[in-house]
Amino acid sequence: MDVALEILIIALLIAVNGLLAMSELAVVSSRKARLRAMARKGVRGAAAALALAEDPQRFLPTVQVGITLVGVLAGAVGGATLAFRLGALLDDLVFLAPHGATVAFALVVATITLASIVLGEIVPKTLALRRPEPLAAATAPLLAALARLAGPAVWLLQSLSGAVLRLFGTAKPAETAITEEEVKALVQESAAAGVIEQEERHMIERVLRLADRSVRAVMTPRTEVAWLDRSDPPGEIAARIRALPPTRLVVCEGTLDNVIGVVRAKDLLDQLLAGEALNLDAALRRPPALPDTMSVLAALEILRNEPLGLALVVDEYGSFEGVVTAADMLAAIVGELAAGAGEEAPTCTRRADGSWLMDGMLPADEVRSRLGLASLPDEGEYNTLGGMILTLAGRIPAEGDQVIWQDHVFEIVDMDGRRIDKVIVRPAPSAVPDV
Repeated sequence: MDVALEILIIALLIAVNGLLAMSELAVVSSRKARLRAMARKGVRGAAAALALAEDPQRFLPTVQVGITLVGVLAGAVGGATLAFRLGALLDDLVFLAPHGATVAFALVVATITLASIVLGEIVPKTLALRRPEPLAAATAPLLAALARLAGPAVWLLQSLSGAVLRLFGTAKPAETAITEEEVKALVQESAAAGVIEQEERHMIERVLRLADRSVRAVMTPRTEVAWLDRSDPPGEIAARIRALPPTRLVVCEGTLDNVIGVVRAKDLLDQLLAGEALNLDAALRRPPALPDTMSVLAALEILRNEPLGLALVVDEYGSFEGVVTAADMLAAIVGELAAGAGEEAPTCTRRADGSWLMDGMLPADEVRSRLGLASLPDEGEYNTLGGMILTLAGRIPAEGDQVIWQDHVFEIVDMDGRRIDKVIVRPAPSAVPDV
């Protein structure tokens, strides 16, 4: 056999090895969801790749048989022929004459091994990792055909491997499901790569956190509830309605500790347009009362069937804690929204120096997400940034006070009475790298 032909045969065997290695890794590392999408679009080979990905035992033995045969043939051709011919040439060199055959064999083995590793393994597998789905779709028909041709050998290998796996108690593959953390990691990678916008990333993360949040975390607290006193004269009630932005107002008997229902501003306006006197009792509606520990998703199901679109929130003792609306649920996903004129949504602004200016009413899980905190202190005991700072401080802070959590300094820059209004967050000095 001519030397050039022998080299060509070895090169072809290495190429086949690379093709098999690339095909195997491409199918195994492909995302099934993406393969399904490609199959729906009619991409050639995507359906075959999906079938192989869902049942890897169909092709893995075939690939291993092929790679093993290629390795054996490459070794046989290289060791039996090329090494012999090269040894004869080296024997003509005086200083290598006694060891020509040994040196030739070592050179051939080293060259074939290097080529097999680089061209038959590393390069193909790197390509497979970079573009798994397109390469899987391109090579899946070939793998499926090889699996059919090698059917008996594949069956034998599957039977033997299955018997060995049964000895270890793992005959059946474990059911794997993608976790919430994996979804979050995928979303972060997509945002970093520019596939989705950063605001889209934050919205997706808020949706994933929604099931873990209680009604208390998204409600309008009683301190911010717009309410009317049923005992006030009609003129005073009308003036208060004009001054309040909400269209649904809580009606109380004297104080917020005695809530009797809710009225819509539209119903009261209808009374006035009809020439009637303002009558809260006639327009009074009784919304459902929800425990403050109820999950947001459970509350959403109730509000879907509530014509008023609002529910009262009570604690375990039955005391009024606030109100929750469908708009509060939406704000938990898209971020806080201004409810109307004169009202501002809790803000979270990145400043030029890299620090954050945060509203004390910003949801605690939003703070955790924005700052990349691993955890929060006494998580679940509060719902806002202000509550977190109160937990860390152990008292009502004053303007200028600071607390530290996970290499972040939280400085109170504005108080609204006893409520923490504005906070500046910056890295702690020990967390700032030296320049």
